Amino acid sequence: MIVVPLAAESGGDALSEEMRRLGRQARVAAAVLANTSAEAKNQALIAAAAALRAAGAAILAANRQDVEAAAARGVAVPLIERLRLDEARVEAMARGLEDVAALPDPIGTVLAEWCRPNGLRIQRVRVPIGVIGIIYESRPNVTADAGGLCLKSGNAAILRGGSESFHSSRAIAAALAQGLRAAGLPETAIQLVPTTDRAAVGVMLTMAEDIDVIIPRGGKSLTSRVAAESRVPVIKHLDGICHVYVDGAADLARARAVTLNAKMRRTSICGAAETLLVDARVAASHLPWLVRDLLEAGCEVRGDAAVQAVDTRVKAAAAADWDTEYLDAIISVRLVDGVDGAIAHIEAHGSHHTDSIVTEDTATAERFLDRVDSGIVLWNASTQFADGGEFGMGAEIGISTGKLHARGPVGAEQLTSTKYKVRGTGQVRP
Repeated sequence: MIVVPLAAESGGDALSEEMRRLGRQARVAAAVLANTSAEAKNQALIAAAAALRAAGAAILAANRQDVEAAAARGVAVPLIERLRLDEARVEAMARGLEDVAALPDPIGTVLAEWCRPNGLRIQRVRVPIGVIGIIYESRPNVTADAGGLCLKSGNAAILRGGSESFHSSRAIAAALAQGLRAAGLPETAIQLVPTTDRAAVGVMLTMAEDIDVIIPRGGKSLTSRVAAESRVPVIKHLDGICHVYVDGAADLARARAVTLNAKMRRTSICGAAETLLVDARVAASHLPWLVRDLLEAGCEVRGDAAVQAVDTRVKAAAAADWDTEYLDAIISVRLVDGVDGAIAHIEAHGSHHTDSIVTEDTATAERFLDRVDSGIVLWNASTQFADGGEFGMGAEIGISTGKLHARGPVGAEQLTSTKYKVRGTGQVRP
């Protein structure tokens, strides 16, 4: 893949034509990928992983350029943390591609088959979607994850990364191109939009003839814009207002470990807990420890009156706090009336992303798992497991919070559709 930046003064017509050209090339590449063997796709992924490792120094240099520019523009610290790469994160991208290569190929899988009384033999078979457009912010690793997953699932990809990660994404995309070349596959199977012009997003949203589905991965403003303006079907990745509920039957040590990890392991990811709910029955025994752990780890705690009474360092929570994705070392905490109070709060304020219960009561846990309407619901585990890699998917494009087509982590299997193959012996319908 050769990425040639568009001139800033190229104008709207030139931008539109360039985007349409990418779309046409992607459509041709998608037809090739749909009939590409699993071996060839895996060869491309493994070669791309090797190219990422070999280009590690160049990728990190490009990333430093992006980070320095973002800092100079006053970009918020949590967003810079999402943007930043290091040797471990480059290695994680490479391993992610290898993990994806090791997965069973989803294409051609026979999901069901049956024979009709008239002798027709029918199969429902998994097939690629076609061309997938991914619009994402900050995280340059999405370039590798999205490109790799689209390739594995036989789809062509048009990637529009955030302007703040432009140089990093170009360096990563170059490694993906090396993988495609090594396997004899068209470089246009994975294309990076060659401009930081925000108007490119608007053009992508109108490309219904060239793009089969769009996946936005970013803040609420991006996702809301895509959902409102797109003429192309959308798999939505909304904000992660994730909750941990500590039940009255929770083991204290387990509750402390899960809560602290869910919030503080990495505060800038969408699976980080933003609200802690505590059963009022254990306000005296559990709440002081949970609050102290968070405060001593450097987390700002905002709470209701009962939580403020536990520690003078707790700040008063405003109404907006219950609906805020902080992506920072801040958490809102409140007492609730048992599991039903927690479920009601999550339904009112959550984003249907990821929510966890800590309890030793099986019936209560199952009630929470059944009643909380989120893409991922956990029992006695940190919300930071909301990740395709942790689910054994190798990588993910995002966590879908919608209910149509895909929900939860979107991996290679979720980037497929189905068709029916029907075999007859000359049957005609009476």
